[in-house]
Amino acid sequence: MRTRDARLPDAERIHQLIATYSGDGTLLPRTLAEICENVRDFTVLEDSGEIIGCGALHLYGPHLAEIRSITVDPSRQRGGGGSLLVKALLGQSRKHKVSCICLFTRTPEFFAHLGFSLAQREDLPDKMHKDCFVCPRFHRCDEVAMVRGELPRFAILPEPDRWLVKLQV
Repeated sequence: MRTRDARLPDAERIHQLIATYSGDGTLLPRTLAEICENVRDFTVLEDSGEIIGCGALHLYGPHLAEIRSITVDPSRQRGGGGSLLVKALLGQSRKHKVSCICLFTRTPEFFAHLGFSLAQREDLPDKMHKDCFVCPRFHRCDEVAMVRGELPRFAILPEPDRWLVKLQV
């Protein structure tokens, strides 16, 4: 098994892998268009030329990145592929000099073995603003926030629309 950066032709297989785990709520569903737009965030796991897993690293800024959409084909679970994906994504975060990596999961034990610690969702306002507030499960979220590295002391939130600022002046 080996990991590599995803390419646009991999988007359909990535979509299939994520869909396998989004029906039961393990992963948030992603459209094929969404995956195509963000394919540069993805790393794939290959075995004998076949893509058997994927994961993504979403960059918020030097203070925070999120590991998301980690999945391995159900028939290939427990073979170390998930750990390989996480380690590859951590390597990318080091390349970008990100000081904190977060993720949201229902399997905290797996990520604890890879050096992640429990955190509060509220400590990650960038993630909350981008995804959590619009998630249909926001008020009944059963995922655990975890981090590796130093918790961010600031957030980079979207700037208010310029026309709103002008109206308030």
